Amino acid sequence: MINLIYQLMLSVPETRTLDLLMSRSLIARIVFFAAVATIFFIYLGYPALMFLFSHLIPSPVNRAEIQPRVSLIIAAHNEERDIGAKLENALALDYPKGLLQIIVASDCSDDRTDEIVQGFSDCGVILHRQHTRDGKTRAQHRAVSVSTGDILVFSDATTKYEPDTLRKLLRSFADPSVGCVAGQLVYVDGGSSAVGKGCRSYWNYERLLKSWESAIGSLIGVSGCLYAIRRSCYAKLAGDMIDDFAIATEIQLQGLRTVYEPEAVCSEDTNHRGRDEFRMRVRVIEQTMNALYRYSEILDARKHGMFVFQLVCHKTLRYAIPALLILAFAANWFAMEAGEFYRYTFFAQCFGYCAAFIGWLGDRSGVKLGPLSLPYYFVLVNVAVVAAYMKFLRGEAQIVWEPLRTSPRIEPAGASRQESVEGD
Repeated sequence: MINLIYQLMLSVPETRTLDLLMSRSLIARIVFFAAVATIFFIYLGYPALMFLFSHLIPSPVNRAEIQPRVSLIIAAHNEERDIGAKLENALALDYPKGLLQIIVASDCSDDRTDEIVQGFSDCGVILHRQHTRDGKTRAQHRAVSVSTGDILVFSDATTKYEPDTLRKLLRSFADPSVGCVAGQLVYVDGGSSAVGKGCRSYWNYERLLKSWESAIGSLIGVSGCLYAIRRSCYAKLAGDMIDDFAIATEIQLQGLRTVYEPEAVCSEDTNHRGRDEFRMRVRVIEQTMNALYRYSEILDARKHGMFVFQLVCHKTLRYAIPALLILAFAANWFAMEAGEFYRYTFFAQCFGYCAAFIGWLGDRSGVKLGPLSLPYYFVLVNVAVVAAYMKFLRGEAQIVWEPLRTSPRIEPAGASRQESVEGD
């Protein structure tokens, strides 16, 4: 890349006089600093701006205790291991039973998921089975068609809600400018795996960023395992869309806000194996790229100024990180002749990638390597971006999903019920 730029400059007559001033090393240094500066802006500069804006130009939400009718829709595919505990958890929520409807949207499950759900029918739990494997988004939409709640809450089968989660989640709907509310997802790493530690560190960073983005105006995405939307705002999504991202975009197009409610807490187990996390990341990133392409109208800065800025910095530029990393590494190689500083930065990059490789080896062998989990997870996520981009270019949309995580720490309130169902 550096040689190409250099040769192109020499091929233009007007630039030959600059040859004495502009060497290959200088070009390399410019490219190196530009790539590194962009990476630092994405990970540090943009969050700093969001923090600053959240204090200078806040957009507060008027919260109040309200009790609308709620439909809790739980997406499931072959979740016999977790669905019983999830339903016990849902039934134990601190919310009036007459105002809470629980629906399990089974995406053509072929294990005992549906049988276990039917065992809870006397508690009012509704099973809505999708007889063809059409994916999570379509399963949720079909469940919405039989729901009755004024507020729709979406959850996964492996997610544990705190008893007051619904009450805390619903308070923001007292503000008429709010169309969607996202809760706080806390990842639990029971196995202390390298992937789990990396995921938790990454998600702690994301939670801070979400809180600042919400304080300014609106989120650009939600956690699919805990978010709520007004029924009047609900829009049918294409089957290959990821609701985590597309829902916030739909709400923005309606002129409403998607806000973050950190006191509405849920927990979920992290992936413990790198290949599972990689598969999940590729699927989510590819679907987000697809959504960005489909919702190009949202990029009109005249109508959605701050939302567009957040979208570009939080999503689009972040997906350019792999290219920037490669560019920084290559430019640093060519710039090493310029002085010791560039040799140190090059060796620092090599050290980071070696640490990630050792972390990968530790993950494969089950060895706990502590701090090495962070560079390993960082590289894993960025390799997943490259893989997702290749799938996106080939038009390989992934509509269906498979359960990857092991069971979260959900303690059923009535273990005897689950045992009797499973023993039938």
